[in-house]
Amino acid sequence: MVRAAPVPREMNNSVLTIAIFRNNATMLGAVFAGAFAFNMGYDTVMNKVWDHHNRGRQWKDIRHKYAESEDDE
Repeated sequence: MVRAAPVPREMNNSVLTIAIFRNNATMLGAVFAGAFAFNMGYDTVMNKVWDHHNRGRQWKDIRHKYAESEDDE
């Protein structure tokens, strides 16, 4: 009796494989959606890191010292 070779894990017919990676347009959409989500998350985190590192040196932090209020006019 000859046994069939085991199917590699990558070739498994998982839900992810069937739902996304079988159709090229669906896979392309998933890649673009993932890249967009990663970009938004990365930008948000890096803006928070930048703001924390430069606290007190940005215009939004020192505007009240230099900007005239509307009541002074």
